[in-house]
Amino acid sequence: MAKAQVRDTAEGAVALRKVAALLGGTRVLKHEVSGQLDAHEMIVRGLPARALSHLIGELIVMEPTTSLENAIGISLRTFQRRRAMPSKPLSTEQSSRTWKFAEILSKATTIFGSQEEAEQWLERPAIGLNQRRPIDLLASSAGLELVEDHLVRLEYGVYS
Repeated sequence: MAKAQVRDTAEGAVALRKVAALLGGTRVLKHEVSGQLDAHEMIVRGLPARALSHLIGELIVMEPTTSLENAIGISLRTFQRRRAMPSKPLSTEQSSRTWKFAEILSKATTIFGSQEEAEQWLERPAIGLNQRRPIDLLASSAGLELVEDHLVRLEYGVYS
């Protein structure tokens, strides 16, 4: 395997561990995430509702209402009902959006150096996103792609 591939594989494993940690790790997920295919299978089966609760509990700056509605696509009331039924898994859609939000938050944390800075970035209008707040764009797959692309540009120092 080429050195670049080994580095990419190692970086990918670290990124997966960070996402899983935001979701409660093996304690909540009941399974170690060993790769993207493994993550896919967990999402399709439905993440435990406790994973979403853990992620929301990990937020430092962001209001849970904002992140739930925009990033995950569920209301605070639905979240409260789901928390009352912790054994029932999230739907595939809810699981997918929860995982993606954790990925975005993890990636932004790596780029900005702290989760607090990452959360503040998610809530501020971004020049490279036409003055849109990244958190608002997470409501659609097209917006999600814009945010992911913008994070990659920021990572490599391309700010526009």
